Amino acid sequence: MALSAEVTADPALRLPSDAGLTEEGMQPGLAGRVLLLACGALAHEILALKKANGWSHLDLQCLPAKLHLYPDQIVTAVEAAVLERRADYDQIFVVYADCGTGGLLLKKCKELGVEMVEGPHCYSFFEGNAVFAEKAEEEFTAFYLTDFLVRQFDAFVWKPMGLDRHPELRDMFFGNYTKLVYQAQINDPALDAKAEACAARLGLAYERRFTGYGDLATTLTRVAE
Repeated sequence: MALSAEVTADPALRLPSDAGLTEEGMQPGLAGRVLLLACGALAHEILALKKANGWSHLDLQCLPAKLHLYPDQIVTAVEAAVLERRADYDQIFVVYADCGTGGLLLKKCKELGVEMVEGPHCYSFFEGNAVFAEKAEEEFTAFYLTDFLVRQFDAFVWKPMGLDRHPELRDMFFGNYTKLVYQAQINDPALDAKAEACAARLGLAYERRFTGYGDLATTLTRVAE
């Protein structure tokens, strides 16, 4: 499975290539460890939480963030990764929300006997699922960006929608939206400026909302404990 650039750059998060299996089916040094099987779009945030909390017993493997462009492939990719790694760890925790799978990812995780993050998508769990649900009816015309999507706006929004080639389609795609809500995980003036520029490019009003890591932090704290 592909790992994010942040993960592969960190030797501490890579498994030794010559590690064998013990009688218990665990690789040496991995007994009692937890594998976070995550969306690549969350790698930066998960690594930050690991470092801040000293969660050295949590390992991270990321699937490509581009799977969000093809949500029907997420379930298959998660299942393959769980089956490949489950003998190596005491626990695997899936750091995806539903993410457009229509409940199929939750169903598959139950079949595999692994847990996953609660919520319909990362916008919800960053905001806090309860808070997001309360705002849903009044914010159904909001378009959301996270830190990751601000950084990767062209790659994950502008180009996949063909707006780099046909900018005249912008109003057709975004005409029913009224504002862009930037859910900031960190305070970074450069990201704030880029998010506001993204709103201008889409012709939307701009709102910045600091969410921090929301339910992602509380969920991973529970997993770590």
